Amino acid sequence: QVQLVESGGGLVQAGGSLRLSCAASGSIFSLNVMGWYRQAPGKLRELVAVTTSGGSTTVADPVKGRFTISRDIDKNTVYLQMNSLKPEDTAVYFCRITARAREFSPEYDYWGQGTQVTVSS
Repeated sequence: QVQLVESGGGLVQAGGSLRLSCAASGSIFSLNVMGWYRQAPGKLRELVAVTTSGGSTTVADPVKGRFTISRDIDKNTVYLQMNSLKPEDTAVYFCRITARAREFSPEYDYWGQGTQVTVSS
């Protein structure tokens, strides 16, 4: 089993910055996909940015040029640096990772509990 601990959300004024962190712990042999999704009230959950162990990165168009995703392999942690925040970035942000517990075991999907990001105008 894998546990995810998210941190870094909060209230910020438009134009400000926040950095989200998501640390994975537990039965981890390898991590593949590590990323962030968000869900605003009344809307579907949407991808923000993801990165894979192979080095590929996907960033959603609404946040390109403002948000940067990175990962620390040694710490099993993924970060989301959010700059030039806008009120429309207000949402609950969820961390998602895929992990194997052992070398040839299946890869499972795990989600964090979510952290609130509120951007005031």
